[in-house]
Amino acid sequence: MRTSARNHFAGQVSEVKAGAVNDEITLSTQDGLEIVAVITHGSAASLGLAVGKPAFALVKASSVIVMVDVDASKVSARNCIAGTVASVTKGAVNSEVIIAAQGGAQIAAIVTNESVDRLALASGTAAAAIFKASSVIVGVD
Repeated sequence: MRTSARNHFAGQVSEVKAGAVNDEITLSTQDGLEIVAVITHGSAASLGLAVGKPAFALVKASSVIVMVDVDASKVSARNCIAGTVASVTKGAVNSEVIIAAQGGAQIAAIVTNESVDRLALASGTAAAAIFKASSVIVGVD
């Protein structure tokens, strides 16, 4: 499958917390990440999501927040992935920041050039990619 989402994580469903309206789905990726998604109960049912089922998670780069010196326990977003900036590609207004997580996963974020400068983001800088569970799209093949 091809999509415009820059962040594509393949793995297996490791947990399903069912709710009346929304379900919380945890996906364990091939790179050792735990991605948490909140999707409607109807969507989880129609996808047949259950523990052990192969699935993937998509996150648009514009939904990813980049932070430095982050304490994950003090962030309300369910997905906080620590890593190191692998690259920064500056454009006229925004920059693409690629964060390499331990285990090999890479997360792309689109942030303003002002934020890149203010946070002193450069290759080798420790940083975290943060995104809400509601920003995650879950799919199956």
